[in-house]
Amino acid sequence: MTLYTDDIQKITDLKSIAGASWRSINPEHAARMRTQNQFKTGLDIARHTAGLMRKDMDDYDNDSSNYTQSLGCWHGFIAQQKMLSIKKHHGTTDKRYLYLSGWMIAALRSEFGPLPDQSMHEKTSVPDLIEEIYTFLRQADARELRDLFSSLDDAKGRGDSVATQRLQNEIANYESYIVPIIADIDAGFGNEEATYLLAKRMIEAGACAIQLENQVSDAKQCGHQDGKVTVPHEEFLAKIRAVRYAFLELGVENGIIVARTDSLGAGLTQKIATTEQAGDLGDQYNQFLDLQPLTDTTTMKNGDIAVKVNDQIQLTNRLANGLFRFRENSGEDRVVLDCITSLENGADLLWIETATPDINEIASMVNRIKEAVPNAKLVYNNSPSFNWTLNFRQQVFDAWQSQGKDLSRYDREQLMSVIYDETELALDADQRIQNFQRDAAREAGVFHHLITLPTYHTAALSTDSLAKDYFGEKGMLAYVSGVQRIEIREKLACVKHQAMAGSNIGDDHKSYFSGDAALKAGGGANTMNQFN
Repeated sequence: MTLYTDDIQKITDLKSIAGASWRSINPEHAARMRTQNQFKTGLDIARHTAGLMRKDMDDYDNDSSNYTQSLGCWHGFIAQQKMLSIKKHHGTTDKRYLYLSGWMIAALRSEFGPLPDQSMHEKTSVPDLIEEIYTFLRQADARELRDLFSSLDDAKGRGDSVATQRLQNEIANYESYIVPIIADIDAGFGNEEATYLLAKRMIEAGACAIQLENQVSDAKQCGHQDGKVTVPHEEFLAKIRAVRYAFLELGVENGIIVARTDSLGAGLTQKIATTEQAGDLGDQYNQFLDLQPLTDTTTMKNGDIAVKVNDQIQLTNRLANGLFRFRENSGEDRVVLDCITSLENGADLLWIETATPDINEIASMVNRIKEAVPNAKLVYNNSPSFNWTLNFRQQVFDAWQSQGKDLSRYDREQLMSVIYDETELALDADQRIQNFQRDAAREAGVFHHLITLPTYHTAALSTDSLAKDYFGEKGMLAYVSGVQRIEIREKLACVKHQAMAGSNIGDDHKSYFSGDAALKAGGGANTMNQFN
């Protein structure tokens, strides 16, 4: 970032060259506007955030405690408030990202209305949301820097040289709210050319990391629902290459590709893989098919399909919809092959979609992957589709059972019940949940932990709480005690919602453009002054 004071001098020099026509331009005002908008395009953002993410990946390789985190966001304001809260409570945005969830775009952003996570929403809504998020984050920078400049003016007016220097240092070392977004491109919304075109739009909007899954594009399902259908490796690798070419074309050479495999829960494939010789990638994929040896071709029925695997002609298990079944219990082996193949062909990070948050299960697969690719790293979905309370209570139950502990007071199938909330088992489970991310980072190669759709649930929960009491006995007190009073005491910036929406920034600009004639909103009659 160019120093604010350096920009003043540069614009002063430009003003002198421009001559009299620029006489009313104030170089300091222009320098402030530049400082408040240091990222001019989405590609500026993509290059910057890719650098941040690459550094974080190196930091993690050196020490697994340097894992990263994010929360899924479905609106720019939600993303902005999340990042404001992070800096407010933790002092830095370092190693905190944003996740752009295809599930939430489908459920909340489609012109068709709420949709399931099946790639039926408009593909352009993905880059549109990326651009929207970064617009709100850039505005957060502008608002916060504006407040620093205002404080600087006050310090200068008081003749306080110590405060002036401190504020100049804060401005020079300002940490932007522009952080990496891991953006969900689903299965690419079509063939490899469609994937390339959409990836370009996403990168141009600011995405430095694109997550691509190995499901069939036109039969895509949510990773935690049934009916998932995967594609042969070569088809998936073509899309990985398409994304890489998009990054390279746009000059984001260090862009990140997250290769997601849904194979653990996918029992179907749309195609028999192309193979030229035994042991090649297509042959390895076909060996996972549910096959029966075929010794007499005359027994084949109309429409049956056979394939040569392991030097045998074998009959496929093809369903009425034309899909082919995989062998039972082959999911973990398919995941390992998916991940190794993806990393060896251009992917940077892995995503393994699991049915439960089980560190031992994740680690068992990752350790096998690391035998081939030692620096393999995961992005892991800490999904709201998991019943975390029940899963971890059952994990503790099973661990205690193997240790021979007395479990007579517990019913394994009813452990979600409130009657267990204060028990030793429940407290042990909660401790494991609290430690899950750091333990998975250390033991299972998880570089990045995300929750795909937390703000979907928090919006519903907070709205339910307000509606319950506001339309009940509490009336207006429900809002005052449950929202505004807390905002004030917790010093949430959005309690001054006019300033959050950019009113003060606009007043500054009016002053720059119109001088004393500016009609400003922030005068004595502004009710926001009640919150000063």
